[in-house]
Amino acid sequence: MGSARLRDWAVAVAVAAILVTAGLSEHRSPSGPVPLGYALLAAGGLVLAARRRAPVAVLVVSGLCVVGYQAAGFAVFAVAYLVAVYSAMRAGHRVATALTSVVLLAALPVAVLVSGRHDTAQAFAQARGVLELAWLIAAASAGEALRQAERRADEAERTREESALRRADEERLHIARELHDSLTHQISVIKVQAEAAVHVARKRGEPVPEALLAIRDAGREAARELRATLEALRDDDTVPPYGLDDLPGLVQRSGATGLRTSLTIEGDRAAVPAAVGRTAYRIVQESLTNVARHARAGVASVRVTYRPGAVVVQVDDDGVATPQSPPVPGVGLLGMRERVTALGGDLRAEPRGGGGFTVRAELPVDRTP
Repeated sequence: MGSARLRDWAVAVAVAAILVTAGLSEHRSPSGPVPLGYALLAAGGLVLAARRRAPVAVLVVSGLCVVGYQAAGFAVFAVAYLVAVYSAMRAGHRVATALTSVVLLAALPVAVLVSGRHDTAQAFAQARGVLELAWLIAAASAGEALRQAERRADEAERTREESALRRADEERLHIARELHDSLTHQISVIKVQAEAAVHVARKRGEPVPEALLAIRDAGREAARELRATLEALRDDDTVPPYGLDDLPGLVQRSGATGLRTSLTIEGDRAAVPAAVGRTAYRIVQESLTNVARHARAGVASVRVTYRPGAVVVQVDDDGVATPQSPPVPGVGLLGMRERVTALGGDLRAEPRGGGGFTVRAELPVDRTP
């Protein structure tokens, strides 16, 4: 049971106790059905426990209880009904509250007359005492005021969210412009120059160096990734088309740098969210890049394991890292950790006891939107 329901029950029990206590102090009509009157007093308070879930129903039942225990000879102030009016108005049921209150105000004198304790004039006087119009208006006004305050708070929160999204869109476009202006030209120059050098070498019949081919391929891939990134930044619904299906091509391209790389896939292949696939691709990409740049390794292995509810990606190399000389975490490793953490996963990047380095990421599938 939630805290709100506990509070509702506490209010209901307290109001019921007040009504029953007030009923005990009243002078009851000898002919009135006293047990039924006490039951209606208690029911009028206990029904308030459902005022959040069914405010109109609680309003009607509470009003009927007021009429009932008045007819039974209990001239008890309608505390429960005022709470029901407040709740119904707060929920926005203004018409239903007004109609029910008008009917109740008209029925109360009749109920007092039925009790047989008063004549007509006294019945109207007692009815006014049971449900003062000023108290009724105050309860309704309080509920309406709180409803309006909550509505304004919701609108303010929505406005803040819209402003934050707009600022994020503007910042995203700004980053896209900066990337386009600063990187596109340089990457294009590298790609064109490398392709021209390869073309000239082949035209002359000369052997093309592997390093030059690697530069050409890397330039093409960098241009492709930059275009995809710029599209994603300009359109929030467009995402770079990389995922687990692109890992074979990534592993193959890494071999152009002289690193012998293998890919192993284990487990039953299952559909995974796009965010998981992109993160897995980026982890493998960054890991192989780090191996080629820093590890002085000759062999790297990529292993993808499909498990129930998760995908595990592991990259191992035979580089020079040891537990006694752990590498200093760089921007690439920090970015991997941020990606994995955002998905609720776990990342481990550390040297192995026998030499080399391991990057292992476990990415949950069922908790990823």
